[in-house]
Amino acid sequence: MTQLNKVTNMKVVTIVGTRPEFIRLSEIIKKLDKYVNHILVHTGQNFDYEMDEIFFKELSIRKPNYFMNSQADTPFKQIAVILEKTEDLLLKEKPDAVLILGDTNSGLSAIVAKRLGIPVFHMEAGNRCYSDKVPEEINRRIIDSCSNILLPYTQRSREQLLREGYPPSKIFVIGNPIAEIIRTYYKKADKSKVLESTGIGKNDKYVLVTMHRTENVDNPKIISELCEALSIISKNYKVIVSTHPRTRKRLKKTRVDLNDNLKFMKPFGFIDFLKLEISACCIITDSGTVQEEATILSKPCILIRTSTERPELLEYGGVFMAGINKSDILNSFEIALNLTNSNNVHLPVDYIDDVSDKIVKILMRYKNV
Repeated sequence: MTQLNKVTNMKVVTIVGTRPEFIRLSEIIKKLDKYVNHILVHTGQNFDYEMDEIFFKELSIRKPNYFMNSQADTPFKQIAVILEKTEDLLLKEKPDAVLILGDTNSGLSAIVAKRLGIPVFHMEAGNRCYSDKVPEEINRRIIDSCSNILLPYTQRSREQLLREGYPPSKIFVIGNPIAEIIRTYYKKADKSKVLESTGIGKNDKYVLVTMHRTENVDNPKIISELCEALSIISKNYKVIVSTHPRTRKRLKKTRVDLNDNLKFMKPFGFIDFLKLEISACCIITDSGTVQEEATILSKPCILIRTSTERPELLEYGGVFMAGINKSDILNSFEIALNLTNSNNVHLPVDYIDDVSDKIVKILMRYKNV
């Protein structure tokens, strides 16, 4: 990358609201702080100590300039708070650009920026799972439509944007930022003592699980199916569930066949969770980020969803989309363990390069987009 000089008269507002966004943006935030007048905004969409503040410390993310405290009783009330507070903030700061990553409710702040004539740069543009049952799918389309510069991770996502009619001059494939984060913190994570603290022995085989998506945990039938599958797997393997606050609430109303091998734990910090991924024999998840991390780490991954916005991970051999039926999950688990090893999981080319420098360069080049 060519040498960058600080652009003191360029103001960029980055709007973040969830744990995966903070993780992906952690290196980009530091570089934006270095090269531009950078305003960091935390919407508070999922504010919880385990979900947020510990990541600030571990990833050396500075304190945000603004905290919106947008938690609300319903998603629609939350979106209303985010939009209202985003308007006040952008009118006050008058930035040259707004940077948004992903498909959460926080990203809908792009609507306000668009209406105010402020250029929007959208990382993770072009992801599509083609299911409107997934709330984020609706968000993705809205955010892309409000964006001036589209920053997809992969060529596949770029092609999707072109099919939808977006001009190629506004689309830049940047690669996946999570690969850079894993490379940066791998050695530190490998020294974590989380295995000892969770009772995992040196030779124990264990399965790491996350499940948090609304369409899974808010449906009593589906969450019961998922828990039954985990109970069966735990008869032969230790199962460690990193339990999202939403999931924990739903589990109180769900019958779970608990045993010594099945542990529902509080959410782990980034470093400890990365260590658990590194050492797991298999990962079961409904998370977009976790399936990417599993692929990068060459770990077999069972995706407990019926659609995915990351089909390239299925093609590269590391992720098995099992759906949400107990028997299908168990079958996929057996297949994944028998067929997958570090020699046949190949990393997508779009996951190789560092991303943070690319983002800063694009923002600075297109100040007056």
